[in-house]
Amino acid sequence: MAKNPLAAILDTNRLTSPNFVDWLRNLRIVLQSECREYVLDAAPPQNPPVNTTEEEFAKHRKQMNDDAQAWCYMLASMSNELQRQNDGLKHATEILLHLKELYGEHTRQARYQILKELFRCRMKEGSSVHDHGLKMIALIERLESLGIVMDNELYMDLILQSLPPSFDTFVVNFNMHKMETSLPKLVNMLKTAESTMKKEKPVLLVSSLS
Repeated sequence: MAKNPLAAILDTNRLTSPNFVDWLRNLRIVLQSECREYVLDAAPPQNPPVNTTEEEFAKHRKQMNDDAQAWCYMLASMSNELQRQNDGLKHATEILLHLKELYGEHTRQARYQILKELFRCRMKEGSSVHDHGLKMIALIERLESLGIVMDNELYMDLILQSLPPSFDTFVVNFNMHKMETSLPKLVNMLKTAESTMKKEKPVLLVSSLS
């Protein structure tokens, strides 16, 4: 199997303890690119089901292989001391649980700071809505890397509520039509609305002077 080029971010950001949140986020990026992130949520069963079909056996073997690959990524991207503490654990989920126990206090503090910044985030009038939206999405992704996943509509509400008054019309129309979309698409919609407002502003100014 060809080496995943994204795995380089684990080589350059090895787990040393204080950087657990960033390390876990990078690990999830690498595993997600290989469709293996699911092994962090549940360990594969030790044995395939009784009277297993060929398809079920193949699925179980893939789960075992994916878990082993994640295990290797995790151990290879740790400091030597952390490797010694975790190399006796069999599955990726066991390693992750152990690390969360070690750095639980740090994780709680990181979660508090991220939530504080996310809920207080406000866009200044005249600044880039695209940059603002990406900043909020990055905070949401950092929360999810800690295992905190909230409703997508709540995320959209947080972004919409953080906008300045110039976006009030957009927000009213968005809620009136009950639009369902992804966060990146919402940011793109806001960017388009921002461009439209900038084009209309000179026209309104000329009309007020005539």
